[in-house]
Amino acid sequence: MLDRNEIIDVLNGYETNSLKIGSIASHSALDIFDGAIEEGFRTVAICQQGREKTYSHYFKTERDGYGAVQRGVVDECFQFSNFNEIMKVSNQSKLSENNVLFIPNRSFTSYCGIEDIENEFRVPLVGSRNMLRSEERGLDRDYYWLLEKAGLPYPRRLESAEEIDSLVMVKLPHAVKKLERGFFTAGSYEEYLEKSKSLLKQGIISNEELQKARIEEYIIGPVFNFDMFYSPIETKMNKLELLGIDWRFETSLDGHVRLPANQQINLSEKQTNPEYTVCGHNTATLRESLLEKVFELSEKYVKASQKYYSPGIIGPFCLQTCVDKDLNFYIYDVAPRVGGGTNVHMSVGHPYGNTLWRTPMSTGRRVSMEIKRALEMDKLDEIVT
Repeated sequence: MLDRNEIIDVLNGYETNSLKIGSIASHSALDIFDGAIEEGFRTVAICQQGREKTYSHYFKTERDGYGAVQRGVVDECFQFSNFNEIMKVSNQSKLSENNVLFIPNRSFTSYCGIEDIENEFRVPLVGSRNMLRSEERGLDRDYYWLLEKAGLPYPRRLESAEEIDSLVMVKLPHAVKKLERGFFTAGSYEEYLEKSKSLLKQGIISNEELQKARIEEYIIGPVFNFDMFYSPIETKMNKLELLGIDWRFETSLDGHVRLPANQQINLSEKQTNPEYTVCGHNTATLRESLLEKVFELSEKYVKASQKYYSPGIIGPFCLQTCVDKDLNFYIYDVAPRVGGGTNVHMSVGHPYGNTLWRTPMSTGRRVSMEIKRALEMDKLDEIVT
């Protein structure tokens, strides 16, 4: 892990009156850039050839003669053949020379590699560099480990498929779509064998990953992703904030649930098992009597992160939960960075963030607001790693 002081030394060379906000141009980048523009920063999108036009053309910024934004959210595009070329020393230097503060998202960790980010990426990150690793399910000290240390609820894990006695979710990567899921459900050991055999035959999962799969109790209930924010520099109000709530559209799962039961039963083998590839998000609110529980869960997560991943979570994070029939929450995933669904409150904000800040407040804007506040308080070194 790069020493934090080394990153601070880089930061000390920045012209703080000319800071720019940069991110991998994927995942939640539009929310990040929109929030940066709202707070008066210029933006830099790290684009991959072949998927750059969303940022370089369609959401490109137009400014007037005074620099005021008229349209769009992307000022500059640094374009490479692959996202991971940002790890080259010369490209990192380009970011530093442009006074870029980098906002990590899931595409950054997926395409650029955790170890390289931890040990080679010498650009100041707004957030918790050392916690990005915890998102990788199955590694030492992953988010399940941290949830256990924090005493937080998560779905019960089964040690082997032979133990299946009720509906479970089998979690493993997709064999072909490397960044997607090869998840499947099963209600018995026999069903597990039948489905896994079919998915192996179709090339959707691999036998190697199946042997390492996590099998856990399936929580029957709605899904809520809580987009939280923790400010280490806040001095007057609570450091923990709920900005928004979202939920996912997943293919082909959402297509399956729109079919009558008899059609679901009669699907072909290739259509029977739904996939869980996230293709979009929608916004949600929560019954107010449950909000207290959300803050309790988040407080425990923050405290555990500070104990086991010093200095702990900084800025945005997302707790992905299911709620059962008795209104109990179960955390099934944690994102220690900007969540994947924050674009749902891009530009217009979200009822919770807006209510707290009395202005449209998205996650992207809250990140840039934190940067501005840190500059004003001379505490920028406390929010970068």
